[in-house]
Formats: sequence, C-alpha cells, structure tokens
Amino acid sequence: MIETEKVRFDSLDLPAELQAGVAAAGFEFCTPIQAQTLPRALAGKDVAGQAQTGTGKTAAFGLAAMNSIQHNGDIEMLIVAPTRELANQISDELFRLGKYANIQTVAVYGGQSYDRQLERIRRGAQVMVATPGRLLDLLSSKRIKNFHPTTVIIDEADEMLDMGFLEDIEKIFEYLPEKRQTLLFSATIPAPIKRLANKILTDPVFVSVSSKDETNKDITQHYYVIEEHERDDATIRLIDSLEPQKAILFCRTKSEVDRLSTMLEARGFLSKGLHGDMSQPQREQVLRSFRAGTLHILIATDVAARGLDVVDVTHVFNYHIPFNPDSYIHRIGRTARAGRKGMAVTLVTPHELRDIQRIQRKVGDIKAEFIPSLREMNKANINKLMDTLRAQPLDDQATEVLLDLENDMDVVEIANKALALLMSRETASGPEYIGLNPKRVDHLLSRNPYSESYGGGRGKRFSGRRKGKAGKSSPFEEPSFNRKRNKAGQSSKWKKKRGK
Repeated sequence: MIETEKVRFDSLDLPAELQAGVAAAGFEFCTPIQAQTLPRALAGKDVAGQAQTGTGKTAAFGLAAMNSIQHNGDIEMLIVAPTRELANQISDELFRLGKYANIQTVAVYGGQSYDRQLERIRRGAQVMVATPGRLLDLLSSKRIKNFHPTTVIIDEADEMLDMGFLEDIEKIFEYLPEKRQTLLFSATIPAPIKRLANKILTDPVFVSVSSKDETNKDITQHYYVIEEHERDDATIRLIDSLEPQKAILFCRTKSEVDRLSTMLEARGFLSKGLHGDMSQPQREQVLRSFRAGTLHILIATDVAARGLDVVDVTHVFNYHIPFNPDSYIHRIGRTARAGRKGMAVTLVTPHELRDIQRIQRKVGDIKAEFIPSLREMNKANINKLMDTLRAQPLDDQATEVLLDLENDMDVVEIANKALALLMSRETASGPEYIGLNPKRVDHLLSRNPYSESYGGGRGKRFSGRRKGKAGKSSPFEEPSFNRKRNKAGQSSKWKKKRGK
C-alpha cells in the first residue's frame, strides 16, 4: 500500500458541501482504497483500482468525480455497474454524499419503464448509474439528451467479465467523449480486464488493496468437514448454534436456493431466497426486508448477490465451497464491514480438503471446527434458559396465574410443567452427530501432500476423540486447528418459536 498512516477526509481538497455529506455519513478516516484513490483522482488522473467489495470504492470514486460537477444541465458523471442492485446502492450512496452540493442521481437498468427513467434524467440529474445493457440500448437509440459525462467509472469490472458484459462496455465507450477522466475498479485483474484498462484509460495510476489484509482483518473464518448427505443438517445445526443476527447463505444454483429457502422457512427461520429468475419487484422486496432486519437469512447464488452491500451482515455461510479463492474472498467480504466483526463458515467434504487448503494459501488462517452434538446443543439451551429465568423480573399477573394454578397443583408440579413447556420450544433436532470426528479429519489431512503446512503434519495432529458429550504491486503485471469445541447456543433469538 502507498499510504501507511490514516488519512482524514477533512484533510482532502474537497469543497465544504461535499465535506458536509461526508460528515453526515459518519466518515472520519479514509479506508486504504480511498486514501490511495482520492488524491490522484482529485488531481485529474485516470485510476485503475484493485479492491474487494466493501472497501469503500464508491466514496473513493464518487467524491472525486462529484468535485468536478459544474451543474451545466448535462449528465456529467457516469458509473457503469454490473447489476441492478449495485446500481441502486451506488446511486443512493452518491446522493447521500452529494445532497448538500445539490447533486441529483438516477439509476438506469432493465426491468423498469424507459419513460420513468428518462423523466428522472430530464429533471436534471447530474449523475447516472447504469447497467451495461440498458445504457447501451438508450445510447444506441439516442434517447438520452444532454449526455456529456466528463468522468466515467467502471465498477466491478471482473463481474462484468463474468456476466458477459465486456463487449457491451467497449461499445459504450464509442458513445463517450474522448476528453474525459476514467476510473476502473475490479477485485481481480484477469487478462481481459487488463486489455480493457489499457484501451479506455490514459496514463493511469494503479492503486490496490491487499485482498489478504482486507479479508482477514475482521473476519473469523471456519470450516467444517462433513459428508455430502449432511449439508442440510449441518446448516441448520450451525445456524442454531452460532445464532447469526443477519446472514447470507451462498449456494451454487437457483434450484438449490429455492429448495433451501423452502426448507429453512418450514423450520421457522426468517429466510428468503434471491436469484435471477425472480422479478425485479420481488428482488427489491427481499433486499428491503433483509436490510430492515425483518429477514435474517438471505439465500443467494453468487450472481444474485453481486454488488450486494449490507453493512451489518454478521455471518456468511458457504453451503458449498466456492470454486476458487477469489470467489471465496468476494463472498466473505459481505461481512465485517464498516469496522464490524464477522464470521465466515464453509462446509467441505473429505474430497474438498485440498480445495479449502488452496484457498488458505491465499487468504490465510481458516480454522477447522466441529459441529456441536445434539446433546451439547440441548445442554447449552438448558443453561441459557436457566440464565434467562434467573434474570426474569417478577410479574404481578404471573403471580395471579400461579395462585390460580395452586388450586389444582402444588408449586413443584407447576414449575416442572412450565419448564417442560419452555424446554420443548428450545429443543434442538436432527441427528446426534453431524460431520467427521477429529481423528478421521486428522487422518485425512495427514495423507494430504499439503497437510504439514496446514495443520495435518507432525506436531499438529488432533489428540483425543469425540466423547459423545456435549508491499503493493501493479495489478497488471495454514489452518490451525482449534481444539476447543464450538459453544452451542440455543435456538436463534430471531427464529420463530416452535411449539409441539
């Protein structure tokens, strides 16, 4: 990284109106990507930035670009984003940062009326955030008037590549002024993105944030070795045990999202799926509920979650291990945002141990853990229930009910029945044991050629058995095993209470 010290926003050469937006947003110090990008972009340089989702890219490019807006009646700033959700998020954040400077934004994407979006443009928006397909359609049909952007930003360029939009991006630039400032941001820089950058940027400055540093800083990472048929049981047991306040569960396919969404809802979890076959109003409703906290588990594919920015996600669950380290980094980057802590949980089978170790070599320590047994879960639930009862204040109405019940039963029988009722609502379910025991995991790792570097070698093996109780470079150019078992928790606080 170029900067080693924290940079304050109020030390940057931003006008008072933008500084007011920054202060209202609660920003005081720049993130690493902001500290590297803003001074160079404010100086008018083209910038190529490599950073993960959630590192503060929007403020980095947004503040620099809004600084040059002249309010001349044109669209002066264009941001191209891969998905509708990301386009809306960028538009909302730029509006928030630029509201004291009287800067208006408009999001343009498919699935909404052309007329409605064009009307918002005609009302005087200076900033347009657009998805490639809808933008290219509007430009080729010449429907946009007063379109002369002097600053153009391409965000999540590698996602554009994955979604097949790179050709559209190149066509879009045929409609843009040659005299412009261009900024490009991408989590990874594969060869096609390098070629695009060389084509659209002029004498750019390269900035990057170490994905390893950003990934490991505030995220606790764990993996659990299970058999293939145990994925559903493992997912339910871990959600019950870890009690996430707000979680994203990543799947590989739309059909898997639908199946898991139905299963978790039937089990009483406040969960919904998100995938590309849903209508735009459905997708927006699910995301509104997730952000508002009325929905606590979002089940999504990688494609559906692209650009998803929710700052208070506490857990990320990988139902299947991602296909590559970059996808893993991108997924778990949805948690531990804005200075918060987060946890990433990945389910792997014995055949996937080599894959998790390949990811470890890039992101660092991912601890092997073991899923609590049914007995451990129920014992922990009873302990929590006891703590709750001790802390429960006395209630006059409860006293009246007790006096009425004493006409038919003694106090011991009343207490016994009341506790039995409460315990029945908090009893865990599923098989007694889920996942492989420590000795078998140790054996598998000891046979792996990579094992000595990652915890399965000499001096790193498990002892005991389960007892049955509970420096920056241009982007263009081992697990330690935690012997302490996870503490099992009661059924999640936000889970619907389940009676008999």
